[in-house]
Amino acid sequence: MSQTLREELKQEVAKRRTFAIISHPDAGKTTLTEKLLLFGGAIHIAGSVKARKAARHATSDWMEIEKQRGISVTSSVMQFEYAGKHVNILDTPGHQDFSEDTYRTLTAADSAVMLIDVAKGVEAQTIKLFQVCAKRGIPIFTFINKLDREGQNPFELLEEIERVLGIRSVPMNWPIGMGRELSGVYDRMKNQVELFQGTDHSTIEVRPVADYNDPRIREMAGDYLADQLAQDLELLDVAGDPFDYEKVLAGQLTPVFFGSAVNNFGVQTFLENFLQLAPEPTSRQSTSGPVEPDQEKFSGYIFKIQANMNPAHRDRLAFLRICSGKFQRGMSVRHVRAGKDIKLAQPQQFLAQDREIIDTAYPGDIIGLFDPGIFRIGDSLSEGSSIVFDELPTFSPEIFSKVSVKNALKQKQYLKGLDQLTEEGMVQVFTSVGVFEDTYLGVVGQLQFDVFEYRMKNEYGVDIQLARTTFQFARWIVADKVDPTKFRINSTLVKDKNDNYVALFENEYAMRTAMERMPEVKFLETAP
Repeated sequence: MSQTLREELKQEVAKRRTFAIISHPDAGKTTLTEKLLLFGGAIHIAGSVKARKAARHATSDWMEIEKQRGISVTSSVMQFEYAGKHVNILDTPGHQDFSEDTYRTLTAADSAVMLIDVAKGVEAQTIKLFQVCAKRGIPIFTFINKLDREGQNPFELLEEIERVLGIRSVPMNWPIGMGRELSGVYDRMKNQVELFQGTDHSTIEVRPVADYNDPRIREMAGDYLADQLAQDLELLDVAGDPFDYEKVLAGQLTPVFFGSAVNNFGVQTFLENFLQLAPEPTSRQSTSGPVEPDQEKFSGYIFKIQANMNPAHRDRLAFLRICSGKFQRGMSVRHVRAGKDIKLAQPQQFLAQDREIIDTAYPGDIIGLFDPGIFRIGDSLSEGSSIVFDELPTFSPEIFSKVSVKNALKQKQYLKGLDQLTEEGMVQVFTSVGVFEDTYLGVVGQLQFDVFEYRMKNEYGVDIQLARTTFQFARWIVADKVDPTKFRINSTLVKDKNDNYVALFENEYAMRTAMERMPEVKFLETAP
């Protein structure tokens, strides 16, 4: 590798911070994302998710259905520069039904920010997403949000994080009051206080102090809150975990920040600390071993495909995480699964659906590639060798519906929509084995059906009929010979899009019975 390219890669990789924000629905994730973008100068006015009257919708909720419902159902990618760092934020859907898209997106992140509502604590969806991050061993930073409302005692929240998630925590700052009494936060690392000014909490002032016993805190916050702060921090100093950077990087200790995203409170402090502490892009697993970011040859994998980001142009984009080397517009790379070389002509970077063409990108960056229908989720692209990345999880659907088109004249558009939305990973499609060729859709959660139906109608002009079935389990069948007649009672045999046999079962009893009756057959939870 030329010395110049090595130096360039080293410098650019050191600037990159690629992270995902994970939380339960309504913890304020989209609001926090927007405030980070405001500090990065990427947007100039924050559109609250709920402020629908003004028709100004949150930047990362770009799909029409998201704007109507006020929830994120797709993962957005946003990029901005701040304090010499190049930041890539992956805003994942908080709604539990979209866990598949979220899980895939988490593979493209080098660290995660876990957002917790101060009143609700650790919620179900947060636990699921945390477990995925923990499994990958990535660092997790915690932002406890909505301090402007009454919530749980901070010590109780820290205890809950440890008890429920099994990770130790170290508070980087500490609230001075809460809800109506909130007057600021104390920064434990820098010995400074961040204070609200004025009755409407519109301005924030940062003041250095000697320590938490500094008389200036008493002047600013009053006796009661100053005493409470001193007691809390004395207890933390004695009984709390010390800050240990190695443990943070190993995902064993989570730095905790308190704040209120809607008021900008604690957000800038969080961003600056996070950019200092979060890791730069790390190696990625491939079938031939780890791929390091500073390797000369370009490589990356596709973790998401999104059709119709611009409904006027009916386009389709593949989201690629760059894993190594330098990306240059117009370069030729190997499409490993297809076994052919392709030219990457119009790479794009994002602010949700706003995009710009880019000329170069580096490991850690997420770029969008125009997809004429050649990419699938999980595809690897590489320069000079056939690297196959082994990063993406697959899931077994739990809800199944038969799907049909209401108007037979729309069959062509129906098949196109079905094909494209399957490629996006929104639904899994199965066809029955036998005389009648029924089409089944499999999903992890009901909302996926709602979004599928909505997008078929709005993007492809097709009305569909969904008939819910009683099947609850899918198992991929691996055997020398498959006999469809053995899957008739409380089950049926279908094929997936790659022609693999899949058995659908109505209940666990039916599945266990089939396994016992066919010991020579392998029943797999995900596609082989």
